[in-house]
Amino acid sequence: MKFKSFYIVFLSILFFSCQNDNKLLLIEQQKEAEKKEVVFKSIEKGWGFTISPLEPETQAKVKNWLEWQNFLTEIHQNPKSSIGAFQKKAVVLSKKVAELNVNIPPEFDKPQIKARIAVLITKVKSMSLYINLNQIPSGKVVKLIGEINTEIDFFQLQMEEIVKRSKIPLEEGEQDLLRMKDTARAVPNTPIQ
Repeated sequence: MKFKSFYIVFLSILFFSCQNDNKLLLIEQQKEAEKKEVVFKSIEKGWGFTISPLEPETQAKVKNWLEWQNFLTEIHQNPKSSIGAFQKKAVVLSKKVAELNVNIPPEFDKPQIKARIAVLITKVKSMSLYINLNQIPSGKVVKLIGEINTEIDFFQLQMEEIVKRSKIPLEEGEQDLLRMKDTARAVPNTPIQ
């Protein structure tokens, strides 16, 4: 008899403790959903890429650069539905920005442009990393979006600077001076026998 009563008490305690766990679980899920909603609203509000238009001459030189055009097209499309849409967009943007190194137009295939692309790749991949974490730091993501905007502006300014410099005519003898400075043309240091 004692065993039956002990068994009944044990089962009732187990039953009531499971019900409390379910209530706690529901409360935790609700808190987590509210947190995700706050993060979503914050990222949705801060997700804005503003890209200033290029000068007509620079625009003409980059119009055939498909990777740049694809990146611009992708960055102008804003996800709206969920945090998952923003995560997918960040992954796609990181792939598109990495492709910028592939077919750089010859007039822009310079170290300063490659350095700007490398910085842009770093910022976009950092944003993609932060937005794909389990606990998304929305402040860092929004800050990185602003930094990406700045880097795109610097990148475009660098391209425009290259176009402006290419229009400056060389002075008389400057081409010869540039050729003399070229170390690839140097005479080897082998003694004559």
